Amino acid sequence: MGDTAIPVGRARRRLGGSRRVLAAGALGVLGVVTALSATLPADAAASTLGAAAAQSGRYFGTAIAAGHLNDSTYVATWDREFNGVTAENEMKWGPIEPSRNSFNWGSADQIVNHAISKGMKVRGHTLVWHAQLPSWVNNNMSASDLRSAMTNHITQVMNHYKGKVFAWDVVNEAFADGGAVGTLRSSIFTQKLGNGFIEEAFRAARAADPNVKLCYNDYNIDNATAAKTQGVYNMVRDFKARGVPIDCVGLQSHFGNPPSNYQQNIAQFAALGVDVQITELDVGGSGSTQADAYRRVVQACTAVPRCTGITVWGITDK
Repeated sequence: MGDTAIPVGRARRRLGGSRRVLAAGALGVLGVVTALSATLPADAAASTLGAAAAQSGRYFGTAIAAGHLNDSTYVATWDREFNGVTAENEMKWGPIEPSRNSFNWGSADQIVNHAISKGMKVRGHTLVWHAQLPSWVNNNMSASDLRSAMTNHITQVMNHYKGKVFAWDVVNEAFADGGAVGTLRSSIFTQKLGNGFIEEAFRAARAADPNVKLCYNDYNIDNATAAKTQGVYNMVRDFKARGVPIDCVGLQSHFGNPPSNYQQNIAQFAALGVDVQITELDVGGSGSTQADAYRRVVQACTAVPRCTGITVWGITDK
């Protein structure tokens, strides 16, 4: 990758959900930078993704894998192009607490400390998710034991990164695909704790850190009228009405093209009084079609004041 080959590329996908690979070349990045800078005078246009986003008070981040930090080109591209970061796998429950109450901070700390040294925003991903759990979190646990483990995990991880992480994906991918509005996926958490586990997790997170943004994150919630989207929307509306702490919704946005009502969807969540973050953007396809999809995503985000940032799921096509 030369100095002019910017972006965002084919990333290792994490488990679960609808997964596309990311493959954007310099053309795609140029379109994104142009979209981010569209409302600025020509002489004020920024030349990198992070700088262009910062001009409207937003961030443009990427997923980073600690295993690639010895690749100087990878790190140089991260440093040059982005002003935000999400750890690809290193903060998930299995990698960070492989044995009960024994935490492995090393890889996640590498990513976080590098990001902070460069003035980047750090998104925490993720505290409670049905996948990539450690083996000790299993169906042999009682409800009270799982609740205790979940609360302790949230508290310990958030305390460790307090003041370093600006937003946490508290619960990730809890809603089912293809079901009726409001249907949660079956998981150890629904089986043992019931549907109320999401609220419990958010309340534990707020108790652990009163200042950080607390987010719900999911895929296939990009279409404003889809049943899954409406389920998440209804949950957020209910949480806001009852004072359950929630500050943001993360749209993973794995697709070939954004839905025609993508901006409307961002706006409907924002109207509930939460920020919207595009958290794991990866666009299928190639060439001008793909570049146009990136441009449309960025334009939709920048059109809604409470869409505060975009994260693409990876850096390189290697």
